[in-house]
Amino acid sequence: MSEATKSLKSRKHRLASSFIQLKVLNDNGHSNGEAYSFEGKLHAAGHYPLKPLKTEILQVNIGKMCNQTCRHCHVDAGPDRKEIMTREVMQQCIDAVKNSDFNTVDLTGGAPEMNPDFRWFVEKLDKAGVNIIVRCNLTIILANPRYYDLPEFYKTHNVVIISSLPHYSARRTDAQRGEGVFAKSIQVLKMLNEVGYGMDGSGLELHLVYNPSGAYLPPSQESLKKDFKRRLKSDFDIEFNDLYAITNMPISRFLDYLIQSGNYDAYTDKLLEAFNPLAIDGLMCRNTVSVGWDGYLYDCDFNQMLDLKIGDKAPLHISEFDEEMMLSRTIITNQHCFGCTAGSGSSCGGEIA
Repeated sequence: MSEATKSLKSRKHRLASSFIQLKVLNDNGHSNGEAYSFEGKLHAAGHYPLKPLKTEILQVNIGKMCNQTCRHCHVDAGPDRKEIMTREVMQQCIDAVKNSDFNTVDLTGGAPEMNPDFRWFVEKLDKAGVNIIVRCNLTIILANPRYYDLPEFYKTHNVVIISSLPHYSARRTDAQRGEGVFAKSIQVLKMLNEVGYGMDGSGLELHLVYNPSGAYLPPSQESLKKDFKRRLKSDFDIEFNDLYAITNMPISRFLDYLIQSGNYDAYTDKLLEAFNPLAIDGLMCRNTVSVGWDGYLYDCDFNQMLDLKIGDKAPLHISEFDEEMMLSRTIITNQHCFGCTAGSGSSCGGEIA
């Protein structure tokens, strides 16, 4: 395996450490006064301390193993990552769902399908009566014959599929996600269309995710959606429902890219300058709880990757989940949170302001 296809962790890279990442994020060359801290921006906007609004979505990372090693991955996922959620922890997630107001479970990874108990988990969640989202990287469906029937499996359980497609061109997609990824993604999107996903009247939702390929903010989500719909339909006869534009977080492999390319200071300044207080109400940490592969709880997926666990005396593990205590907690923030409040705002569901 070449260095380019290895995770930061397996390379023993210094940025594999969440402590080092946080040190970089908080040593930004400014005076570190309130004007340059996310906490200071929240104070100025009248939103400090940041509190949850409701409990709607349980986002569960069921493993960091992935068949791809994307250059901007904030999870540092890849084929060499072995962290996998056990069935015991999955059952604890199901128990928490049954005893709370969660209406949606959002399964992510890595490639969540690589967890050997993935299908069992989906079936149990379906029986529990919640909406199920799977963040599928598309190429996993072609990675091994045991995945070939996943489109039908998803259809059976009415799973909402959210998939990253950096661009409607092979060059830009492959540059970010690996050689040959675009062609395979197109093939899988056609497979999903064939079973009804993304097609009018089917009720089967297929959404795409756009991440910028460089050190800049995403353009208008609506304009991107129109461009993607036009080009994917004209070039490949592919349909999808919606497109989510998500800002790249300056953590993990994207942080490494920013530093190596000399764009770190300019990018983080850009996020700070684009701070939009109107995005605060829509922040995903305010209606979502994130669960790590080992069951530990976080305010969001990005906090999870920085090992910023739930605070304020809230339960630390999904086995101890208590909705009332979760709703009374203060949300943990840090400098990376500027990524969610820049411009039109950003969450796992795209623009928020």
